[in-house]
Amino acid sequence: MNFDRRNFFKTVCVAGATLAVGSSFGAAKPEENAIEFQGVLYDSTRCLGCRACERVCAKAHKQPEPKDELKAGVIRKTSEKQRSVINNYVTSKGEVFVKKQCMHCNEPACAAACLTQAMYKTKEGPVIWRGKKCMGCRYCMVSCPFDVPKFEYHSANPKIEKCDMCYDRIKAGKIPACAEACPGDALTFGTRRELIAEARKRIFENPKDYVDQIWGEQVAGGTGWLYLSSAPFNEVGFNTRLQNSSYPELSKGFLYTVPSVFVLLPPLLLGIHEATKNRNHSNDDENE
Repeated sequence: MNFDRRNFFKTVCVAGATLAVGSSFGAAKPEENAIEFQGVLYDSTRCLGCRACERVCAKAHKQPEPKDELKAGVIRKTSEKQRSVINNYVTSKGEVFVKKQCMHCNEPACAAACLTQAMYKTKEGPVIWRGKKCMGCRYCMVSCPFDVPKFEYHSANPKIEKCDMCYDRIKAGKIPACAEACPGDALTFGTRRELIAEARKRIFENPKDYVDQIWGEQVAGGTGWLYLSSAPFNEVGFNTRLQNSSYPELSKGFLYTVPSVFVLLPPLLLGIHEATKNRNHSNDDENE
């Protein structure tokens, strides 16, 4: 019990100290450790609809292999058991395959809404979920404009599931599993600057093959996944009514004037969560 109380009060005290000293506490200078965001360019004109990306994603993250069929006009969604899906859209330009997964926003709404920084934008670009920090509020699910994070409702130890752009592979100097496995070269991994330049080059050299737009370059403040399409984006499952400015921008005025009780509340709740969890584990050990 003493161990649980120490962890609880440590969490609350750290939060109070952070509030007292202000935002400069432990803050890195902007130029320190500056790394350009990385991402993936998806070119739908090159996608074969083979779903190799789905299968390798499932294998890499120890999820069941997708069994449902890919049918034209039938829209499949990501789920707690599948981080990535390919859909076949019937458009004015014929059938078009489009991949869906987390968009890895430059300024993610999910991370801004997360009370405990469980949903986190890494300096490399991927947006990841950190289970040890999550208290299960699911604000990330409500805030995401792309309806991506999914909760494991039927699990005894539920997690938030979403694409993490194979962050562990990126840290090891590799590329995301889906990009590596794509036989049609529809997925290109690189920095956003490189990918946007490549996308513009393809549009310029083959204007009849593409809509003159890079989806993700500006929408929602810019995203890590960028798209090229031969058909209008509203015909291939994209919400073209989304704003170009980032969604966290909408809450900045509130955050600058938020009372301290709201700043302290998240770590307080997390401390209660951790203390309760540790206590339950101790009781289980004693029962065994």
